[in-house]
Amino acid sequence: MQTFLEKIRLVFEDKTLRTRILFTLGALVVFRALASIPIPGIDRVKLVAFFANNQFFGLLNVFSGGGLSNLSLVMLGVGPYITASIIMQLLTMMFDGLKRMYQEEGEAGRKKFSQYSRLLAVPLALVQSIGFIILLEKQAILGNLSSFDFTVNVVVITTGSILLMWLGELITEFGIGNGVSLIIFSGIVAALPRGISQVLFSYDQSKLALYILFVAVAFLIVYAVVYITEAERPIPVTYAKRVRGNRVYGGVSTYLPLRLNQAGVIPIIFALSILLFPQLILNFVIGSYPTGTIHDVAATILSWLANGWTYAILYFLFVFLFTYFYTAVTFDPHQIAENLQKSGAFIPGVRPGQSTSEYIAKILTRITLVGATFLGFVAVLPLAMKAITGITSVAIGGTALLIVVSVVIDLVKKVDAQISMREY
Repeated sequence: MQTFLEKIRLVFEDKTLRTRILFTLGALVVFRALASIPIPGIDRVKLVAFFANNQFFGLLNVFSGGGLSNLSLVMLGVGPYITASIIMQLLTMMFDGLKRMYQEEGEAGRKKFSQYSRLLAVPLALVQSIGFIILLEKQAILGNLSSFDFTVNVVVITTGSILLMWLGELITEFGIGNGVSLIIFSGIVAALPRGISQVLFSYDQSKLALYILFVAVAFLIVYAVVYITEAERPIPVTYAKRVRGNRVYGGVSTYLPLRLNQAGVIPIIFALSILLFPQLILNFVIGSYPTGTIHDVAATILSWLANGWTYAILYFLFVFLFTYFYTAVTFDPHQIAENLQKSGAFIPGVRPGQSTSEYIAKILTRITLVGATFLGFVAVLPLAMKAITGITSVAIGGTALLIVVSVVIDLVKKVDAQISMREY
């Protein structure tokens, strides 16, 4: 406890660190203020009913910081930028130039890569804003908009998303931590007080054992997420000795850390997109065709996808498969083996070159099995907790839980790094 209090004291004594933290808090306050300003022409009663009966938009609302449920200026959140980043990373598989830029050109290449992601986010935000407004018109949440009103709403929503992306970049540069992750984190945390209050107001003494079970499992899962997020499989690496003049260089032993969860939260985001996007389309079709064969077919498919067991099984399988896919995209054993060979390093007992590449790939496949299984388990966790306890108001799982844990760990590391720099 003394160490923790000492760190808190050092944080507020360090002017640079204090300024960064205050800038981050100020930017998040601006984000929350923007998330409370709605676009004009909303039917509040129909909006509340729509979100209460729609799992897809309820989930999106969490990650937009509550901005979507208000149909606020920043209702899209940083979703277009995240989608653009994912698309750009997938394009590295098809274009060698992008792959070299991202992996081989260092910091300058990554900055250029990020700039392309920002540019791609603009048309994605435009398309999403048009789609949302059309859907909300079909649901009678927005009235019949004139061409001018429609254009104004599209421009406002698109600008809000780009503004939020810029705000995230400012936090990354002048604040502390990753700005985009902090914006998503603040949206998730902002939904907690309302959920907790709903649980307290609907408290039933006969379900006390279930509440205790819920809290115990929640602490256990958070501990497991932290453990898996930080877990690494070290591969020993030795640098060959080199003699230059009268000096001997190298001969140092170190290790290559392979993270158990190499893909982070991206597989869950991919899986959610695959599962929930068809639901968005089907809801749009049902709203466009109130009766008839098309309506019946869409309603049948939607009810099948909304079935608890079907949804959970497909969710788990998609997360599992996308974990392997994304790990293969972002981690290249051949390049690692090549870099080790160029720097005069080798893995004891393994020949440099192709044998090293195959050895690293074999270990990566094994640990990815554990990471993929765990991600799949965390993804379906809210569904299991809902089935067991019946508590749905505070069901934080999947992407939300991993983002919260990852952001907190990253913030702690950034603060520790700043304190260490101050001491030196």
